[in-house]
Amino acid sequence: MTKKLHEKTVEAVAKAMISCYKQGGKAIIFGNGGSYADALHFAGELEGAYNNRNRPALSALVPSNEAAQTAIANDFGYNKGFFRFVQANAQPGDVVIGISTSGNSPNVVYALEEARKKGARTVAFTGRTGGKLKECADVLLNIPADYTPYIQIAHSVSYHIICDIVESELFGRSA
Repeated sequence: MTKKLHEKTVEAVAKAMISCYKQGGKAIIFGNGGSYADALHFAGELEGAYNNRNRPALSALVPSNEAAQTAIANDFGYNKGFFRFVQANAQPGDVVIGISTSGNSPNVVYALEEARKKGARTVAFTGRTGGKLKECADVLLNIPADYTPYIQIAHSVSYHIICDIVESELFGRSA
């Protein structure tokens, strides 16, 4: 259902990622709570292997250094954690993906704004309205729902489809 619903958007995210990887770039993915778990899963499929076990790893970063994140929260405020990670790691041509079911998580918004300033492509996975993230995303995948579990399920389906497209385009189908 999600592919039909957002077929062009899913393909736009996949194309941005394919272009990024062909140029030697990386994906940076983040979110809060369940969206953080989704970011880890998404990155794991890219770095590990989605379906093709015979392919090289693709670079996908998630802010996972708790010492850095807590120090940044203490010294700069919670809303600057992902911002500082993007500031330290994003390069022009990278794809930076912020996940927020409301679309209004300030730490995700600040990070996508910084990614744009650094010349990275920005992608937001959100719920119905897109929230504030729609203003700082080059590609917006907004699920037409307000119920967080449904949004997260649709996000999961979407990033799995994206991984399939990226992997197939870059490396072909696994035998």
